[in-house]
Amino acid sequence: MEQNQNIENLNKELSSISPQAQVEGEKKAVKPRRRAPKQKVILTKGKRKEAVARAKLVKGNGIIKINGVNVELIKPVERRELILEPVNFSNITKEIASSSNIYVNVKGGGASGQAQAARNAIAKAIAAAANSDIVRKAYMRYDRTLLIDDVRQVEPKKFLGPKARARFQTSYR
Repeated sequence: MEQNQNIENLNKELSSISPQAQVEGEKKAVKPRRRAPKQKVILTKGKRKEAVARAKLVKGNGIIKINGVNVELIKPVERRELILEPVNFSNITKEIASSSNIYVNVKGGGASGQAQAARNAIAKAIAAAANSDIVRKAYMRYDRTLLIDDVRQVEPKKFLGPKARARFQTSYR
């Protein structure tokens, strides 16, 4: 009881000296900021040769973009079909893709390796968004490389030859 009176007396003295001094002694109550509800975002990555693709799946209206370009504008058609293979796989995957936006960023490698890396990343994102093992198992039965990165790399060139395994032709005359 006595301590409370001492604190009150000190506060009165401080307030009479300067209003700044009282603020330094007490902590101000901070209002919690209101944040918008977080969207469910799924981030995945896919690799093929030197290409690395990072996919981001968010709720949306079925837009698929590769490096900022709509997937429908990608040519040749074979490459576009390869990228869209996980989307057009079944009715469940089409439904998931139509209710969400998929943004893919691909770096490294050549055009074919980038397409396969993007395909891998999109398939992983759709499998994660499905919230069940059905899509994952169906992908695995169809083509294992849809969900598992292909770790094979080009063998480095060695001396005594033009390529990794080939040797220079020898002349005996």
